[in-house]
Amino acid sequence: MSNLKFHTPVMLGEVLDYLDLKPGKTIVDATLGTAGHAKAILERILPGGRLIGIDRDATSLAVGRQRLSEFGSACELVHGNFVEINTLLENLKVKKVDGVLFDLGISSFQLQDARRGFSFQNEGPLDMRMDQDSYVSAYDLVNNLNEEELSTLLWNFGEERWHNRIAHILVQEREREPITTTTQLADIAARSIPARYRHRFYRIHPATRTFQAVRIAVNRELEVLDTAVNKAIMLLEKKGRVCVITFHSLEDRAIKFAFRKAQSEGLIDILTPKPLTPLALEVESNPASRSSKLRAAKRI
Repeated sequence: MSNLKFHTPVMLGEVLDYLDLKPGKTIVDATLGTAGHAKAILERILPGGRLIGIDRDATSLAVGRQRLSEFGSACELVHGNFVEINTLLENLKVKKVDGVLFDLGISSFQLQDARRGFSFQNEGPLDMRMDQDSYVSAYDLVNNLNEEELSTLLWNFGEERWHNRIAHILVQEREREPITTTTQLADIAARSIPARYRHRFYRIHPATRTFQAVRIAVNRELEVLDTAVNKAIMLLEKKGRVCVITFHSLEDRAIKFAFRKAQSEGLIDILTPKPLTPLALEVESNPASRSSKLRAAKRI
């Protein structure tokens, strides 16, 4: 773990501004990760403030706990899924908060650890579970779903234009031997795309959308977003803020609709009619931020 670099917080300045931080406030970082955002938030809500950090990845949570140890009792960290945010806060006897941050997607810290199976750049087991206690891994989906189910998964969660072809070849390949590693999956996905289209349509690695789709399915990331955001909104004090950072169109679309629905019900004012994107300088220094979007809202 000592050789792994911590995740660089995306759009940190914008997050701090939109959360409207002041000493004494209670803020929830619902996706703590390695605590990049959380550390900066704590520095602005002390003295008297309180940060509650949630993460389903026990390894990231342990790193976050170590990095935030200097803040003592001002920081409480909880292992859990942010869709259970209401129950997790109830267990801490917290009824209302002043702000909630969701930083969605996968962190560079998780990507760098080949043993977690998130990255096609390093060989590792086909895992992709954010919560290591979960039963279903990427291996299970890739090797057990039928061709139609795989094709649907690749389109619904990755918007992969070659979903039918990739699914067909995946099924053919696994009949010879199980697909057990990230490099096997990446190679099959890349080979499934006709050579003349690989560079024409793919500015990113041709396996990127396949890995995104499988990871989202393994962790059920999209199906809990609407519920989690709605719960967070109901936990906010009057004028409290919710900020959500997304990294692909499927996430952003889900947040856009969740915010619009809450606004139509008179619960929030949307502070970002169009999502914010990182400045060119940030993208240059942190290329992982290039696809990020930030949406923010205020409780009425």
